Amino acid sequence: MTSPQTNGLEQTRIDKWLWAARFFKHRSGATEAVDGGRVKLNGQSVKPARAVKPGDIIDVTLSESTISVVVRAIAEKRGPASVAQTLYEESTESQSRREHAREARQLAPPPGADLHGRPTKRDRRLIQRMRDA
Repeated sequence: MTSPQTNGLEQTRIDKWLWAARFFKHRSGATEAVDGGRVKLNGQSVKPARAVKPGDIIDVTLSESTISVVVRAIAEKRGPASVAQTLYEESTESQSRREHAREARQLAPPPGADLHGRPTKRDRRLIQRMRDA
């Protein structure tokens, strides 16, 4: 197993690190997420050029879930997934939150489950009457 390529670096830009750690497929996506406020470094919103160093806590909001990780190593280049997993460690609270959210999504009915296709002719007439009233 190879270790992260640090090249003697002690810090790097947060958008580069997020891309190298495989939170985002493209570096531009990581930059947009940081600019959009979906990434927090040590509890604060930051700009994409902010330096990240080992020991920092990063909160990343992806779709509906928030992942909280501690930076363990620095890499500027994107490598294999096995190397990317060594760059961070997810907190136990974050793991339990994601597991709870996953279970809640499985128990909830899918969106639109109560809808049954297009309205019938009778339904359209009722809708039109409500709009006209």
